[in-house]
Amino acid sequence: MKTDFRYMRRKIFGTMMLGLSILAALAAVSMLFWILGYTFIKGISAVNLDFFTKLPTPVGVPGGGLANSIVGSIIVVGMAALMAIPVGIATAIYLSEYGRGFFASTVRFVSDVLAGVPAIVAGIVAYALVVTRMHRFSAFSGSVSLALLMLPIIIRSSEEIFRTVPDTLREASFALGVPKWKTILSIVLKTASGGLVTGTILAIARVGGEAAPLLFTSFSNSFWNFNPGQPMATLPVDLFNYSISPYQDWQQKAWAAALVLVGMVLILNISARLYLARKGFKRNG
Repeated sequence: MKTDFRYMRRKIFGTMMLGLSILAALAAVSMLFWILGYTFIKGISAVNLDFFTKLPTPVGVPGGGLANSIVGSIIVVGMAALMAIPVGIATAIYLSEYGRGFFASTVRFVSDVLAGVPAIVAGIVAYALVVTRMHRFSAFSGSVSLALLMLPIIIRSSEEIFRTVPDTLREASFALGVPKWKTILSIVLKTASGGLVTGTILAIARVGGEAAPLLFTSFSNSFWNFNPGQPMATLPVDLFNYSISPYQDWQQKAWAAALVLVGMVLILNISARLYLARKGFKRNG
């Protein structure tokens, strides 16, 4: 009887904890859907073809769009990815395949600290290192600030992915006389490619909506600009500027920009999940 009572008590307690966990998960998910739904309702009316194809109009003139900001965001984030991805993956290779001792521990510690640095601090650093030396705002300086934010995410995610590659694959390659560097390039990188792509996409999604560092670096531009050495409009910065303006038309465009930005981040995250699931399915099959 005493054993049955303890079993029933544990079962009831476990059911209660499961219920609380489900409620907590539903609360978190409901907040996400509430934000998505509210942004969709407020912004969908301003999302049209002109929004994606036309330049911003002057104050008081209705219409226009944020085509230059959308293209500018793609350029700035793309340059940041070109800076951060090779350095991040190379660092992760060193940490997982060679890194031992004090120096490797220091690199991991610095990477962890950098992951917790506020985005605005990265913008100030890029301002001090690039903007003050170039004597002007530029898309390049904005890319540097975003690359600083992407770097720790790519390093830590890539290192963990490399550690999931079975050691038996490395040992089999070594047994055939393949050098270590070639084993890493042909075996380790190929096996971990799915996780690397996923981590990279998530890093891009992480910085795609950052406005604070770009306020100090790329600034903004009301016209088309494809020169990385000049100020360039980006969607997060224009969203910030439009949202604090007193003009109804600009505020509506800010909601549309928020909706487009959220949609881009969702697409990147879903793409990463689907790519990882497809790679896992093929590997298991």
